[in-house]
Amino acid sequence: MKKYLLPVIILHFSFCIFTSCSIQKQISKSANQLLLKDSSLTAAHVGISIYEPATSKYWYNYQGDHYFVPASNTKIPTCYAAMKYLGDSLVTFLIKENADSIFLKPCADPTFLDDEYPDQQFFNYLKAKNKNIVVVYNNKDQVEGLGSGWAWNDYQESYMAERSVMPIYGDVITFETRDNSLIAFPPIMKSPYMNGPIMQLIGRGDKFKIEREQDGNKFNISVSESAFKKSQIPFKTKWGITNFEFLRDTLNKPKDRVVFSLSLSFDGYKKIYSQPTDSLLKPMMHRSDNFFAEQSLLMVSNELLGVMNDEKIIDTLMKTNFKDLPQRPRWVDGSGLSRYNLFSPQDFVAIFNKMKTDFGMERIRNIFPTGNEGTLTNYYKTETGFIFAKTGTLSGVVSLSGFLYTKKNKLLIFSVLVNNHNSSATAVRKAVEKFVEGIRNKY
Repeated sequence: MKKYLLPVIILHFSFCIFTSCSIQKQISKSANQLLLKDSSLTAAHVGISIYEPATSKYWYNYQGDHYFVPASNTKIPTCYAAMKYLGDSLVTFLIKENADSIFLKPCADPTFLDDEYPDQQFFNYLKAKNKNIVVVYNNKDQVEGLGSGWAWNDYQESYMAERSVMPIYGDVITFETRDNSLIAFPPIMKSPYMNGPIMQLIGRGDKFKIEREQDGNKFNISVSESAFKKSQIPFKTKWGITNFEFLRDTLNKPKDRVVFSLSLSFDGYKKIYSQPTDSLLKPMMHRSDNFFAEQSLLMVSNELLGVMNDEKIIDTLMKTNFKDLPQRPRWVDGSGLSRYNLFSPQDFVAIFNKMKTDFGMERIRNIFPTGNEGTLTNYYKTETGFIFAKTGTLSGVVSLSGFLYTKKNKLLIFSVLVNNHNSSATAVRKAVEKFVEGIRNKY
């Protein structure tokens, strides 16, 4: 019997090698035809990695070990860290209470007084208590409003809400018109926030615009050629002072009953929880919410290090959870707004493989959008339930990384990163879509 065993093993091994080479050649041909030679990508830099977790083998690599600016694919390691370290529910504040006062230490929870989360039990508790409210910031925290490498002139865009120790209302002012009146939430339609002839504009049509001064919280109203639409404009957090002022106003207590303090020690404080963690991560990944991503990273930092510092928590994660990535990334923020971020396709494959091992596909499928959902809306319409992925877009950058179930029920992890294209993002996404759908249909 033994004399037949060796030839069988050799035959099986040879078959595996032949099959693997065959798949690589087939995918290479498909990549060239559908993606690399597409007119929208001929001058671009492209990286592709396709991996099968069941066999621990790459099916295909095209510049998979090269570095690319990943845009919002940067949210993938942020999401992994949040899934691993934030537990089932978000810690919104640490509190300590005595007979006269409630001491609050904010924990970077972005759901606090966000209208997407109507259940605000802790705020209602604070409002109902006839006690002094002392908001205590940790003077070791280092939280800059804008991240390294962000486009500073986008400061008025809703996707550039400033990071903060104590987010409130999503760190934006929401403006809209009701019954021929302009309203703001939280209410700021008075000095020192508003400039411009408000009353002259209201009642004379809807062609006006609202802009914020770059370095402060002055909002200017002026005539525009276009009709005003509901808008959200980030406010200047001023290292959390503005957030504290909004909390004090919303509590509607005498000002001397709501005060601000600094501390180094939080002994005796207990955790207060707010929302289920995945109720934050799902919208973060579905609509690619930059603010949620940045705050998630700060929350992870607070949990692991006892201090909010994006640079320190990234360094810690790189030395622990991500120390064995195929290429060491340059990772600088939680959201991917920065062009300083550099990851390889193989890095994202490795992170997704860790995510699958640590948390399972059921949780992943709940958090990541599938075909025709979230940022995948109008794409992969026939792949609903078979693709779960994260997009990424900046000028000249298109990214897509995630999981793909093939028609032969094989689970693959893939990453396609495109840099320096000079076409429309839609054209590039369509080319990537054709390639990914081809892999699903053929294998």
